[in-house]
Parts: sequence; C-alpha cells; structure tokens
Amino acid sequence: LQLHHGGRYRCGGRVSSVFPSWRESAPVTVTVHGIPVSGVSLSAQPPGGRVALGDLLVLSCAVAAGTGPLSFSWHRGDSAVPLGTGPRLELRPGDEDSGHYQCRVTDGDSAAQSPPLHVTVL
Repeated sequence: LQLHHGGRYRCGGRVSSVFPSWRESAPVTVTVHGIPVSGVSLSAQPPGGRVALGDLLVLSCAVAAGTGPLSFSWHRGDSAVPLGTGPRLELRPGDEDSGHYQCRVTDGDSAAQSPPLHVTVL
C-alpha cells in the first residue's frame, strides 16, 4: 500500500444470470496514513568513532520506521548547517573535527534525529 492508493472505492458485479444487470456497492473512502519517522540510529567505522587524524571516518544513519521518501542531513554539535546529505557521511577529520555528530531524518511531515555520537580524532 502506498500513500497514493487513498481514494474512493466501490465494487461491482452481475447480480443474476437470469436478468443480468450490473450492480455497484456504495462507495467507501480509503485513507492511507504515513508512518512517522522514528528509530533513527547512527553507527561509525571505525567503531566507537575513534579515528586517527586524516584517516577515513564513515558514519551511517539507519531508520527503523518511516514512510518515504526520506531526507537525511548530518550535523556536528549545535550547527544547523548540514555537513552532508544522504544516509552515509564520509570524512577525513582534522584537528578541529572532534565532537558530537547527529543524523537528522525527515519525510516532509515528521522528523527525528539520532542520539549524538562522540567522534574523537586521535
């Protein structure tokens, strides 16, 4: 079932083989509701978010529930400016890049964010 399947439906058929006539039911309205975004989680490679200066850090965002399409944004600290979009973020961190990282997910109607992950640049 998709969101665009909502609408008015009715069924019809022939009632009798002796006097075949087409009959239809009264229409019913079907409303399809989206599932709000929830269960956003974050994982890191290397595990634990401890990475050597200049090495590759890969952050992945997963969503347990939500009706698509989903939009992802990545944030460090309290910054509203996204570091990237998409369910995956790749960084080669420098000296200033230690801190808390979060993934925010929206479906246009609802939004959720992951718990913060502390990244330590060694």
